[in-house]
Order: sequence, then C-alpha cells, then structure tokens
Amino acid sequence: MNRVRKKNKLFSFNQIKGVSMNKFWRFQGVITLSLIALVLPACANNEEANIPTGGNVTTKEVVDNTAQLAGKNVTVRSEPLDKVGPASFTVSDEKFFGSEPILVINASGEPFTLPGDDDIEVQVTGVVRNLVIADVEREYNLKLDRQYYVDYENKPTIIAQSIALSPDPGDITKNPEKYYNKRLAVTGEVEDIQNPNIFTLDEEKLFGATDLLVLNPNPKAVIKDDQVVAVTGVLRPFIAAEFEREYDLGWDLQLKQKLEAEYTTKPVFVADRVYPSAISD
Repeated sequence: MNRVRKKNKLFSFNQIKGVSMNKFWRFQGVITLSLIALVLPACANNEEANIPTGGNVTTKEVVDNTAQLAGKNVTVRSEPLDKVGPASFTVSDEKFFGSEPILVINASGEPFTLPGDDDIEVQVTGVVRNLVIADVEREYNLKLDRQYYVDYENKPTIIAQSIALSPDPGDITKNPEKYYNKRLAVTGEVEDIQNPNIFTLDEEKLFGATDLLVLNPNPKAVIKDDQVVAVTGVLRPFIAAEFEREYDLGWDLQLKQKLEAEYTTKPVFVADRVYPSAISD
C-alpha cells in the first residue's frame, strides 16, 4: 500500500510539473510574440525615418520619394542640366550615377538665367509634384507650351518659388564681378566669427581663392565655428560706411578698422537668411 501511495504521489507530482512547464512555455510564447509585435513596428518606423519629409534634400531623394514629398516644400542644390522651356530647366546630382533629371518650373515671378559655367550650381526651393500641365497652369497662373513638356508629363517636378545661383565661396572671391548685386545661395563652413553679424565661409576647394566675408545684419540664431550653413543674400563690394548707414551694426572702432584694412576692395555677402544646412558644402 505504501508503494502504491508513493507511486501515486510521484505520478501526481509529475502531472503538476508537466502542467507548470506547459504554462511556462505558453507564457514564453506570449512574450516572444509580444516582442515581435513591438519590434516589427519599430523596424517599420526606422525605415520610414529614412524617408525625407521636406527641407533640404537631394534630387535623388525627390525622384525616389516623390509620393512622400508631394505637396511639400523642398530645397535642392544641384547643377542645372538643360533648358527645357522659357521658364524651366532640369537639374540632377552627378554624384548619384544614373539619377533621373528633375524638371524645375519657375513660378517665382522673377526671371532666372541659367549660369553659363557648367560648374556653378543653383539652389531651388519649391513644391514637389508629378507634372500635370493643366493643374500647374491653373494653380500657379502659368502658361506652359505643351510641346516642351511632353517627356515630363507625370514625372517628378519642382514648382520653384525661389531660384538662386549657388556658387562655392571660392568661386565668388576669385571672380566677384561676376556675382555683384545678384541674389545668391551659398553653402559653406563657418570660420572666423568676429561678432554675431560678421563671419567668413571657409574655402578649401579652389586653389588660390580666399574665404568669403559674410555680413549678417539681423542675426536670428547663434552660429558656431565649423558649422555648415546655407546663406542667402546679395553680393556687394565692402564699403563700411554704407553698411553702417543701412544697418545698426554696433561695430567698435577697432573692428571697423580691421575690416576696412582686410576687406576694402573685396566682396562681402550681405545675408538676409542664415540657417543650418543639410546640404553638403
């Protein structure tokens, strides 16, 4: 009788143990499935995080993500390729081999002449969309000659609200007469901050060229050495007396004398906007 009872007790213990282990494995399965459910959305979010949402982008990103960028304002800095119509041209990034050109239609209300120098880039800011000629004509009050746009219908297009030449700092300082009194968009690395409204953009690419002096009369954000910024504005000859009359700069005598000694007869880029750039200089 005692043996039978011991066997029964042993059997009962194994049953209990089996039930516990089953519950354990079921519980572990629930945890695993829960973790998978958490991880998969996270992976999806990471993938979505790589999709641009506007701002500074490359032409390749516009081509690859037209649906996600449609209706959003973007800024591209790229070499112009070909004139298409009286107010349109194509752009593309040479560094992305085989990248499809993007049509740019000028809806800024200001005429824009493509640079004769193939090495000079342009900066374009506008809305991304697939080209439907009738819609663009209606929404932007434009008249487009359809013969120019047959090959671009339903393809990625930027309807530009602003277009500016975008030379490198060294291109400007080496040949300033080419750019005086023109609206420019320049990207470069900040150096030699004299005060909140005077700094230079570094030039390392062009042999024999010098850094570009930037006058930022109304600074809206703090900039730092080595920060890559985009600057929009107009290039002018450096005449300290003119700038002091036009702007409240607060230069002391020592700074004024230093700037006049170094930059008289040289160009200064008078900025209307300075902001961190996601576009490489």
